[in-house]
Formats: sequence, structure tokens, C-alpha cells
Amino acid sequence: MRATMETKWLEDFVSLAETRSFSRSAQLRHVTQPAFSRRIQALEAWAGTDLVDRSSYPTRLTAAGTTLYEQALEVLQALHNTRAVMRAHSSSAGDMVEFAVPHTLAFTFFPAWVSALRTQFGPFKSRLIALNVHDAVLRLVEGGCDLLIAYHHESQPIQLDPQRYEMVLLGEEPLAPYAKAGPDGAPLFTLPGASAEPLPFLGYAPGAYLGRVTDLILKQAASPIHLDRVYETDMAEGLKAMALEGHGVAFLPYSAVEKELRAQRLVSAVPPGMAPLQMTMEVRAYREKPSRKESAKGLVQLLWDHLAAQASRQEP
Repeated sequence: MRATMETKWLEDFVSLAETRSFSRSAQLRHVTQPAFSRRIQALEAWAGTDLVDRSSYPTRLTAAGTTLYEQALEVLQALHNTRAVMRAHSSSAGDMVEFAVPHTLAFTFFPAWVSALRTQFGPFKSRLIALNVHDAVLRLVEGGCDLLIAYHHESQPIQLDPQRYEMVLLGEEPLAPYAKAGPDGAPLFTLPGASAEPLPFLGYAPGAYLGRVTDLILKQAASPIHLDRVYETDMAEGLKAMALEGHGVAFLPYSAVEKELRAQRLVSAVPPGMAPLQMTMEVRAYREKPSRKESAKGLVQLLWDHLAAQASRQEP
């Protein structure tokens, strides 16, 4: 029995056709390369024929693959257009603000931020759509949300056309290493570790946004950091849970560990006297600029104006 085709397989295939690279497309789709390859193979199984010529490099499509690529573009566009029409008919569309938010921010930054926002701006209805970074950005690009909230670091920028999208700064978020506190309050694991005895490292899965920022922190460290990757996952909350159980050192955003630091369940893994080992990211909100023909729905515009005014007051 042939598997049911998934829309994300078509999106993967379109990416592969355009990048001509499995590794590059896997990175753009925020999945591991083996997982990406399996999804392409699943699409080929569904199609009943090879779509990619694996005897050549860079990657080329077969004749069947070229045909599917052309059809996939039309199918995906039709689906996006249909969703936009259906959203326009939604009875709740006018009084509901829809946020697309990467998983980590959805669990850490967003709850406290939206609580403070309701205190300052006033009550409003909201819908949170938690996704990986790529799909959250895609949600905005496809018109599937009102606002995108995402991390930003100059080394890992989100590629959105400034002519089409606008941004407002919501705050800053340090990313730093933490470990479980022992009975004496000191970390169970203290950086930098030693080459003979590297510290157990709880890392992000390949392609994760925070994983790339963590890699940059380690690369720029003033002295070598000795770590042994013993666990990985896509989500900061998963790493925090493992760190709280004493399994190793994890680089976590401050909003994810604020309560645990106050309770001294987690502590910094950087000892006194060692050079800081952290990087500060911005938390940004993005939206598509309203066109002359179609203005933003009233509540979203009022909220955006509030955020922009708030950000301007915080500028030095």
C-alpha cells in the first residue's frame, strides 16, 4: 500500500530542486540531512519513480522530477491561496492576533511577554502557532499569521525582504551555559573541562537555530572548551530538563532558566575568573507591510503601533 503524500514532502522537493544540494536544503528546512533524504525517498515511493538523479553532482532532477517540480509549484501556490481565502472568511479573524513563534520562544519568552503586553496594551485574543524556525518564517511569508516572533543574531539573520516586511525590537536574550547545582550550590560540571575528561554536553540537533549560535560561542571562546556531546534535541526545554537531572552542560536562553536560577536549581557553568561564554540575541517581531490596496486588520495595526512606540522609547 502506497504511503499518503504529505505537503511538506513537496516543499522539501521544491527546495532540493532549487538548491541542488541535499545538505543545503536540509539546513534550510531545519531537519537533519538523513531525515531530509528519507522524506525525498518517501516522495519518490509515493510517485513510484526516481525524481532525483543520484549519479550526478550537483544534484539533478530526472525527467519525472522536473515534471513534478513544475506541478508542485502550482499545487503549493493553490493551497496557499485557498488558505488565504479561508482565513478571510474566518469569523474570528478580525479580533484574533495570530503569532507564529519558534518552539523555544513559545515556551520561554512568549508567555511572560504576552502577559506584560496585555497589562500595557489591554486585553486581546491571540493564537500561538509554535513551529520550527523555518516553518515559522514560512508561515509569515505565506500569509498564515499576523506576526512572527523570532530570535535574531547578525551571524544568523532571518532573510526577509525589508521592502516587504518590517520589524520591531521586543527585547534581548542572552544564551549561556548552565548546569545543575550540587548540594553545595556549585555546578556539577564546570567549564572549560579538560581534553582528557571532556564535560558531558547537552546540545541542539543539527540545523537548530540555537545550535548554530552555540557553535559560534564555542568557536569564539578565548580558550578551548572540552565537551563530549551525550544528548541532543531541537528544543531548549528538552535540554533544560536533562540539565536539571544532572546529565551535563546546556546552552540555554535566559528566559528558559530564569525561574531555575532564582531557585538555584541551575547555575552558570562558567567559573569566576573565566571569560564570559555567552552571546546576546535580539527578540524581534516581524509583519508584512500593509499594502495600499489592503490595510492591516485594525487590532493588529493598533498592536503594532504600540510595539513600535514601546521600542522607540527604549532606544538610547
